[in-house]
Amino acid sequence: LLSNRSTYALVLSTENITQNWYFGNNRSMLMPNCLFRVGGAAMLLSNRRREGWRAKYELLHTVRTHLGANDAAYNCIFQTEDENGTVGVRLSKELMAVAGEALKVNVTTLGPLVLPISEQLLFVANLVMRKLFGKKGLKPYIPDFKLAFNKVCIHTGGRAVIDEIEKQLRLTNDMVEPSRATLYQFGNTSSSSVWYVLAYIESYVGLKRGEKIWQMGFGSGFKCNSAVWRARRRIKNVHPAWENFDIQEMRDHLASLPNHHTKKQA
Repeated sequence: LLSNRSTYALVLSTENITQNWYFGNNRSMLMPNCLFRVGGAAMLLSNRRREGWRAKYELLHTVRTHLGANDAAYNCIFQTEDENGTVGVRLSKELMAVAGEALKVNVTTLGPLVLPISEQLLFVANLVMRKLFGKKGLKPYIPDFKLAFNKVCIHTGGRAVIDEIEKQLRLTNDMVEPSRATLYQFGNTSSSSVWYVLAYIESYVGLKRGEKIWQMGFGSGFKCNSAVWRARRRIKNVHPAWENFDIQEMRDHLASLPNHHTKKQA
């Protein structure tokens, strides 16, 4: 859209596990069979001014982080053959650590674009102090992204992924619940999951004109991508994917799980 004026772009986002279904016995390669689910979403984007009146959102920023130059990051999610020649996707033990590093690099780039000046000054001051007095004596300052965003759509890579992002970014339970609901209802639909999360927000939370949404996604490579949107109008209508969803049943189920975050805070 940046290079073509007055046009449209249809973006399809999907997870199709059929191609990468693993039929062997290697445990690290069996994991994707359990984690991923089939899902898909489509978005129509346009840079035509006359379409502004009916557009739901305006795209403000995109930040793409790729750590492929690092061997651990490149190999943490990798399609390969097992010892018997059966093709599958291997997940390494370094995956969570790599994801954390990718998120750190991504938010460091995103921060100056979205955070208020006060938070940027605190971050820079902390960075200078850590360089002067050593990293061990002072913890890194995590900016308060709640000051920049009203809603957050987290890639539903798993319960541990959502919990860790909530903890590291100091998000509220209300901000994270749409992502937990998506994981509960649809599983990990990979790149399309952030659109299921946004559909939940539209259906049961609602958006006001001017509110900002942060979508963050992860993928092999290793990649971490962020997109920042602004609502152009008030939005609250139940999406077909979320019709007849029982929110209380979902909350009761999550509360019954071992080590659920609400129990940790009790």
